[in-house]
Amino acid sequence: MKLQHPFRTALVATLGVGVGVLLINSVNSLSTILLYVGTALFLSLGLDPLVTWLTRRGLPRWAALLVTFVFVLGVFAAIILIVVPVIVQQIGQLVQQIQTLIENVVEGDFDPVETLRQWLTDTFPMLNVDEVFRYISDWYASLDLAQVGTAAGGAIISIGAAIAAGFTGALIVLILTIYFTSSTPSLKASVYQLVPASKRERFIDLSEQITASVGYYVMGQVTLGVINGVLSAIFLTIIQAPFPAVLAVIAFFFSLIPLVGTLTGSAIIVLVCLIPGLGSPLTALVALIWYVVYMQVEAYFLSPRIMNRAVSVPGAVVVIAALAGGSLLGLLGALIAIPVAASILIIYRQVLIPRQNEL
Repeated sequence: MKLQHPFRTALVATLGVGVGVLLINSVNSLSTILLYVGTALFLSLGLDPLVTWLTRRGLPRWAALLVTFVFVLGVFAAIILIVVPVIVQQIGQLVQQIQTLIENVVEGDFDPVETLRQWLTDTFPMLNVDEVFRYISDWYASLDLAQVGTAAGGAIISIGAAIAAGFTGALIVLILTIYFTSSTPSLKASVYQLVPASKRERFIDLSEQITASVGYYVMGQVTLGVINGVLSAIFLTIIQAPFPAVLAVIAFFFSLIPLVGTLTGSAIIVLVCLIPGLGSPLTALVALIWYVVYMQVEAYFLSPRIMNRAVSVPGAVVVIAALAGGSLLGLLGALIAIPVAASILIIYRQVLIPRQNEL
């Protein structure tokens, strides 16, 4: 085939490739911002059913928004007030133990090297302890302590920067969530105006179903998390598990993860109950029995009733969606993968299948 204008064709193709590369680089550069916006939209859709429910009970929309935001902020503030004091207390205990150890070493009451040597000799009688210590001494002598110190300092700075970035991101997501939740009707109306009038009614119907499904899904997962967290706090306090408040918060957050969240959180709690000096095998066994029973109740009683207004997604699709979302966006991707899959199923069932049946 002979091209009529080869130079023009090559120029247009080159410009097209350049625009494509520019768009890809722009998306990569704005990936963090897009992640913030997507998270805020997801959370705003989750809060919208609560706002709508309060509005139907006679509250004006501004009052319903105010009640919703106060409730959400109060829950997170309570979680922070529960976790932070316990963490500070444990850090204080750790510092006190280190200080006591240092004082014993200085006073000569405790020789850590000799104690370690004796422990290795008693625990591993076939081990050549002198050879192990000689190897450690040679390795320590070969270290560039200045470089190690620089690397450690850089790691500390990186961790601090990551924590600061996390708080900044959370604040940005919070502000965007408040804005999106308060302006959801106007945002929907603006999007609907972009659709041709002949197809607008059908588009609005599908969009309302999708947004309602996502909202009910988010509210359902949060409700399951609250139930698990509250029951965990009560039960772990009764059996005198270590740090029941912190473990209850862990149960709450892991319950937000679909499919494997409750199982993972329960495993962590049981393992914490096994830590010597904090828990006991009996406490861990009782906790294990409790969470096995709770997972059955959640799977066959709580979840079907709480999530009945969200679109049901087949189990295989849940697994695939969670794995794909986790690979693309980490924990957030795993959280939003199920409602995205539910939205695709709505389009598949109500648009693609009827269109194929008409052919």
